[in-house]
Amino acid sequence: MSFFPKISFQYEVEEYLTKVFRNKELITALGTQEAENKYQSLLSHLSHPPGFTTVRVNTHLASVKHVKKLLFEEIQKQFKGLCVPVLEHPKLQDILLIPVIGPRRDLKRHASEVIVGAQCGYAVLRGAHVYVPGIVSTSRFVKAGDLVSVYSDIEGKCKRGAKEFDGVKVFLGNGISELSRSEIFCSTGPLRGLGIRMIEPVYLSPSFDNVLPSHLFLQNLPSVVVSHVLNPQPGEKILDMCAAPGGKTTHVATLMHDQ
Repeated sequence: MSFFPKISFQYEVEEYLTKVFRNKELITALGTQEAENKYQSLLSHLSHPPGFTTVRVNTHLASVKHVKKLLFEEIQKQFKGLCVPVLEHPKLQDILLIPVIGPRRDLKRHASEVIVGAQCGYAVLRGAHVYVPGIVSTSRFVKAGDLVSVYSDIEGKCKRGAKEFDGVKVFLGNGISELSRSEIFCSTGPLRGLGIRMIEPVYLSPSFDNVLPSHLFLQNLPSVVVSHVLNPQPGEKILDMCAAPGGKTTHVATLMHDQ
């Protein structure tokens, strides 16, 4: 059963996916019901975070085994002793995998609420804390140190600075507010920095803010696979026509030993 609402797309994207999963050839091969099941399964998976967090090791500076040990120790500190393994990818020698725990359905929801934008919400589901620019609204009397429940405004309809919001929102977990409502919304200039420190996320995934920055690069698996498929060699000239922000260019340089 899906924990989050079904993902919604722009019209063009939904039209494309419908053509792919409901075309005559696929329906003939699988049957109408099986083709529809595959489409609905895709929508469900896209509305949830991946099962693993993937990080690429900078093999110029340290071995994968050494970084794996350091990362395990860092995660132990974050999760206060909860044993979450760090796994080596079976095919990609420079990739480490951290299982994502969730969804945790039994978390208590608190009266004080913080609403964040959809992009911020995606980051929280991947292990990030909430930074001030991502906060859209808070309950009326939120103070620094308060325990708050964090929600994502997935439709983008919450007004900035609102004191309550009854629209469609997705529960992301609980955290501790680092600032008061007045500091967030009544500042003389745009605020930066940490807004909500997440302590009970629905999906438990480590935060990589300043975690082994010289040894690790947080990178989605498809972006890693691309460079390995290319198999660049030292001395070759590579033109990356889709550079930023996925990490492919620096990965290519690493595989070429910076030559």
